Amino acid sequence: MQHFMLFFALHIFIGSTMAGAGVIAALSMGYGGASPILIAAAIGFAAAFPVTWLVQRRIVGTG
Repeated sequence: MQHFMLFFALHIFIGSTMAGAGVIAALSMGYGGASPILIAAAIGFAAAFPVTWLVQRRIVGTG
């Protein structure tokens, strides 16, 4: 249960950071509409799951 809670606590920060990076990338490429921004944010948030898993493994020491 602690690993599960750690995963989601980390994902709050890592997911928002990567979603924000995706939004900034979309805006810097000139895509200012709502749809490209939401898609970039969703891709960043989804891409944060494996990153969070790797960070959690490093913190716990199982990797």
